[in-house]
Amino acid sequence: MLTLLRHAAVHAPAALGVMDLLVAGERIVQLAPRLAPLPAGYDGIEIDLGGARVIPGLVDCHAHVTGGGGEAGVHTRVPAPPLSAWTRAGITSVVGTLGTDAETRTMAELLAQVRTLRHDGLSAWCWTGGYHLTPCTFTGSLRGDIVHLDAVIGVGELAISDHRSSQPTDAELARVASEAHVAGLLTGKAGVLHLHVGDGAAGLAPLVRLLDTTELPPRTFMPTHVNRRRALFDEAIALARRGATVDVTAFPVDDGEDAWHAVDALERWWHADAPRDRITVSTDAGGTLPRFDAQGNVIAYGVGDPASLIACIATLVARGHALADVLPPFTSTPASHLRLPRKGTIAPGMDADLVVLDDTGAVRDVMARGIWHVRDGAPVRLGTFEAR
Repeated sequence: MLTLLRHAAVHAPAALGVMDLLVAGERIVQLAPRLAPLPAGYDGIEIDLGGARVIPGLVDCHAHVTGGGGEAGVHTRVPAPPLSAWTRAGITSVVGTLGTDAETRTMAELLAQVRTLRHDGLSAWCWTGGYHLTPCTFTGSLRGDIVHLDAVIGVGELAISDHRSSQPTDAELARVASEAHVAGLLTGKAGVLHLHVGDGAAGLAPLVRLLDTTELPPRTFMPTHVNRRRALFDEAIALARRGATVDVTAFPVDDGEDAWHAVDALERWWHADAPRDRITVSTDAGGTLPRFDAQGNVIAYGVGDPASLIACIATLVARGHALADVLPPFTSTPASHLRLPRKGTIAPGMDADLVVLDDTGAVRDVMARGIWHVRDGAPVRLGTFEAR
């Protein structure tokens, strides 16, 4: 099946101007200001996008694809988000993780959900391990999971600086990071340690100590939720200057809260002239966003939303930032850092993961691996058990 998209204002993420794109199967095969019509007799369709902006499909590097939560009892386990929850939000690539609960949630379940999403047309991978040590694995070892399971790209989300963590020592963190790093070398996968960072006063100090005392390269460490405290975000800037890539979460932030919304965090990052290719934004979708009292009891919680990424992009553009400058933390940077092949960029040879924006910056159409999933804002492809 050939699809010729005409008059697309392409942001690849760089602004390329108005272009035509030819999609064959799952790939982009041509990109030029003007392409020839489809040959007669070929199975194909031409669509005129009328100058609408086209961006790469968003890459969400931290999401609870099986659902998360459970900190307030089993009745607070969040259901798995359906396929269209991702695609309607412009997400075409997702990396799933286990969180606090690696007892009723398992690596087998996570792998099964990744395979389900792949079957349904999304591109999906996962982290192995979860919050705690001893880690939850499928093969019996972290290195084994990364080496032998194609969907597993690294270790995560191991918790530090959080009362829910297993309180890992520096030696334990170093051992886990080395497992991730060596497995990455053996496979060409990301091989990073993706770390949940809580509200604890220690912040990123454990990672700084490991950079100071081990031979592990900085790219091995990828802490997330680093915008949850303002001082923690300053630590994240310093860590990125040493070569690590950090991830901010697009969660809601109340007025006066000691946190930075992802939009504000990105603006502060750029203002500080921190390395632009070492920050990503993820949703935490499907996971709970709990609030705790001083005794560690849940007093309130929300649920991470896949739509939070496209909302951040729209807000940043509305604040006057060029779309081409805004897109990398949501597209090319996570794809590059996590070594996800053919993702995050619009170019010949890349996967045909495309998002067409309407005039307001909302998602209008979504193509994932060459197949339309959303047209005119409505899903046209649903998961196996989604209501029709």
